[in-house]
Amino acid sequence: MRSFLVPLSGLTCLCALAVAGCSSDSGTPSDAAAGAAEPVSSPSPSVSPTPTPATTGYAPYVSATEASANDAAGSPATYNLAFVISDGSACTAKWNGTTAVTDTAVKSRIAKLTASGASVRVSFGGASGKELATVCSSASELAAAYGAALDAAGSTQADFDIEGTTLTDSASVALRSRAVARLQKERPELEVSFTLPVMPSGLDADGLALLASANKYDVQVATVNIMTMNYGETWTGDMGDYAVTSATAAHTQLKSVFGTTDESAWRGLALTSMIGVNDIANETFTLADAAQLRSFAEEKGIAWVSMWSTFRDQQCASGASDQDDAATNCSGVEQSSGEFGKALAG
Repeated sequence: MRSFLVPLSGLTCLCALAVAGCSSDSGTPSDAAAGAAEPVSSPSPSVSPTPTPATTGYAPYVSATEASANDAAGSPATYNLAFVISDGSACTAKWNGTTAVTDTAVKSRIAKLTASGASVRVSFGGASGKELATVCSSASELAAAYGAALDAAGSTQADFDIEGTTLTDSASVALRSRAVARLQKERPELEVSFTLPVMPSGLDADGLALLASANKYDVQVATVNIMTMNYGETWTGDMGDYAVTSATAAHTQLKSVFGTTDESAWRGLALTSMIGVNDIANETFTLADAAQLRSFAEEKGIAWVSMWSTFRDQQCASGASDQDDAATNCSGVEQSSGEFGKALAG
């Protein structure tokens, strides 16, 4: 998912899945296309946990620096604040690479978002700019940069949106895993999610390698948030069906990677769709798709659903939806403002 500032031109054990012990050693999965991964061995639990009723939350991606009139549509339980990245050259965390994490206007915005009782999750990375792990020189320095952003937002939830070339950079993947593990030792309450690209066949080899790295360094992962969007020009079918197929494939992979149960693997998933017209021609995620995905998520007990983004949750001005590229500030489909948020919230 992209920065709001860039124009569009075209486990360890999962904490939510902790029905078995974690392994500190994991092999890198080898067959992502088929949805296969090397299983992580884990001892049987000595006590069977009492199942907790699953409630699927709604947690849209919002800009940390600018409000949208549609932010509150669907009454989100959590807001994913996008995005904290490097300032471009140093290990300094900034919103969109330009705004200090301690900026008073951002703090005021967060206070308004949380006034209703919602929480905020700080999202690091995204498709634009430099993710902090690619510029910081040590795990301690990187953990401090992540921690500074979390403290400034008053958040105990961290999302790492890792995609593009950053996902293929094995050195930064390992450094991030070490830093996040260090941060969780310092902050036992820290809840971590990884946001990763997906295909209808599931997570690719790079995504699975990232989870293997997290597992190796004993990161406690609450959720794996898959981006059910932008599959490619050959995928011209129903986007709701593709989202369900992608989630089902990823669920199978998580069961294998983390050695857990069906129910817990579903609970370890989150789903994020790009509403309306996607960046790929012939891919449009409709309101009917949103309703379908919400129903599926509730049926399976998925942790939360999300969308990119509240700024796009409105109809384009007359003529704007006819452009070739997805717009940053409207969906490109007929809708009332906030309608996708309400559909995904259920």
